[in-house]
Amino acid sequence: MRPEIQKSKLMVIKIGSNVLTKEDGKPDLARMASLVKQVSFLRENGKKVILVSSGAVAFGRKEITLPEKIDPILKKQIWASAGQIELINTYKNLFRELGITISQILVTKEDFRDRKHYLNMKNCLLGLLSQDIVPIVNENDTVAITELMFTDNDELASLTAAMVNADTLILLTNVDGVFDGPPSDPTSKLIPHIGTKMPDLDHVISPIKSSFGRGGMLTKLSMAKKSADLGIQVLIANGKKENILLDFHEKSITCTYFEPKPSKQSPKKWLAHGDQYFKGEVIINEGAKTALFSQNISSLLPVGILEIKGDFSKGDIIRILDVEGNKLGLGRAEISSKTALETIGQKNQKPFIHYDYLYLFNHV
Repeated sequence: MRPEIQKSKLMVIKIGSNVLTKEDGKPDLARMASLVKQVSFLRENGKKVILVSSGAVAFGRKEITLPEKIDPILKKQIWASAGQIELINTYKNLFRELGITISQILVTKEDFRDRKHYLNMKNCLLGLLSQDIVPIVNENDTVAITELMFTDNDELASLTAAMVNADTLILLTNVDGVFDGPPSDPTSKLIPHIGTKMPDLDHVISPIKSSFGRGGMLTKLSMAKKSADLGIQVLIANGKKENILLDFHEKSITCTYFEPKPSKQSPKKWLAHGDQYFKGEVIINEGAKTALFSQNISSLLPVGILEIKGDFSKGDIIRILDVEGNKLGLGRAEISSKTALETIGQKNQKPFIHYDYLYLFNHV
């Protein structure tokens, strides 16, 4: 028995490629129309909604036939470039029939790395919502290269939900949620509730990725865990089911529900996803480690730093390690690497990472 779904005011809904495509890979326009009507219903019932939508590549594949020998990344860029126009126009026409205005926001990982850029993007999204506009977010596949790509749109949705301080994240896929075995196996059972003390489920999750997207259930599980840790309730549900978002509103939805922890401060939500964006590392001593993980509010001071790696500027994200190489957390550097090297190990210095910009992992 899972806890009751919490009331939602600001939600991010991710619609996966397999939800918006038929078995032959062509866009499922009827499914899109149904989901748009359900989003409209949620809005009428007082909820602000941001959509993170896949599907550009599927729309592009429908429009353009490319030779097999073309580089896979270039092929995807071409399809995404052409398909994004068709995808957003389809959304525009469907929402316009219901009297709703939409906007398009295309992003890359770089947009989340810089704190100032991140806040500009956050202000834009909140500004659109304040004007009763539905933002539709997607990865800018046309300019993203492999090392800068999101794992998939589950990661983008999780980042977006943290950015705007959403209370709810719904990941719509083509299965009912997380199962204790392969979903295709009739003996596998749906896991309806994952609590704040989350078990390790990686061994029961199929590593198979979707036919038309980059991600799989392992990514969804990882992003759901991270979002729930930040205080966001997360649901993984089947977007192919009729009226799935209405079922959410009625609290009768079949899904895997991730129970949220207490909400964290906005800067910590930004840092929580920074493990791929860090510009440098610091190795700290046992005294600093004990202080950071104590019940007292503690910043990371230069006196507790043993070693500094990397060339970074003030404001960059830094990863914190102990002497054994364990990853302890992430933080925003208050000084550059050059200045940090001059103060390493010294007492009576300003914090290297202030507590307000410090995010600690939970495994210690």
